[in-house]
Amino acid sequence: MENPETNIIEAPQKERISSKKARNITLVLSFLAVLLLIASVFIGLNTSPEEITTFSMGSYVQQKVYGADRQNTAHEAASAVAALEEMISWRVEGSDIEKLNLGAGGDFIEISPLTYGLLELCNDVSELSGGAFDVTISPLSRLWDFDRGDEFIPEQSLVEELLPHVDYRNILLGENNTAALKQTMTSVDLGGIGKGAACDAAINVYKQSDVSAAIIAVGGSVGVYGGKLFGDPWTVSIKNPAGSGTMGELKITDGFVSTSGSYEKFFTDSGELYHHILDPKTGYPAKSRLVSVTVKSASGALSDALSTACFILGLESAAALLREYDSEAVFIDENNKVYLTDGLKNSGAFKITNNDYTLAENYNE
Repeated sequence: MENPETNIIEAPQKERISSKKARNITLVLSFLAVLLLIASVFIGLNTSPEEITTFSMGSYVQQKVYGADRQNTAHEAASAVAALEEMISWRVEGSDIEKLNLGAGGDFIEISPLTYGLLELCNDVSELSGGAFDVTISPLSRLWDFDRGDEFIPEQSLVEELLPHVDYRNILLGENNTAALKQTMTSVDLGGIGKGAACDAAINVYKQSDVSAAIIAVGGSVGVYGGKLFGDPWTVSIKNPAGSGTMGELKITDGFVSTSGSYEKFFTDSGELYHHILDPKTGYPAKSRLVSVTVKSASGALSDALSTACFILGLESAAALLREYDSEAVFIDENNKVYLTDGLKNSGAFKITNNDYTLAENYNE
């Protein structure tokens, strides 16, 4: 005869054994899920990226895109950059900026929300930089024309004649994405933020696509999206202003980096250097004792604008502007001395790789 007490004892044991197996199975499945996730990330970032180079904004547009839809996404991003140029370049017939310039002194015209937003940003940086950054520098930029390929120093009388028309306050922004230029002689050139804005356009495409990570470089501007494997930062090299190669490396996990330097377009005459970064207050190349400024910001257009503004302002005056936008910078002066804002210095995100350069102990050294 079966002992009823035996059944009472055995039943809970079976339940405990069954429960233990279930927990083990759950743990195994969870572990496998983690392995699959790691594997998918590993595959997504370590398969060969889609690498393409196109040409827009007067510069090469270089991309590395990782992930399932990397090929299509890279080409979509290149198209977005090209479309941006068609919209904001004063050289493109029918662009927002060409229409704005042609209508200078007249009524408000409708422009795209994107162009309107960029003009808002330009005016904001112009105001906070005391006019050091000014996209109405266009008349003087065209006068100097550093793209002409020969040495040309305009007559001082011509510079002085154009200076009164260089004033960001001549850009009027109305309602419903409308804008106008107050004076007939005023014109706008968004070249000072164009390459950074192009990085913004590409990153927006990456965000809406099935890619895991990407990096884009347009001239002196760089944008990154997504994380590298195991959280390693992206490396952005900073050009050696005095020669070939690079002088340092900046490690970033997100955001945008732009560099402005006197070495990009220049010539010398009678021992004096003339470069393309013009001071809106003088109409002549800025004399700030800097040769390169690299700025890291939350947007490409902002980093581009700030790198130009900081170059013109000089080391001492640039710090306050950078704080306004929660941005960091690397400054290089004429004596190959490197200055870092506190955020970069404290994080160790930047290192010098060229022995010709030395790091200043203090920002105001």
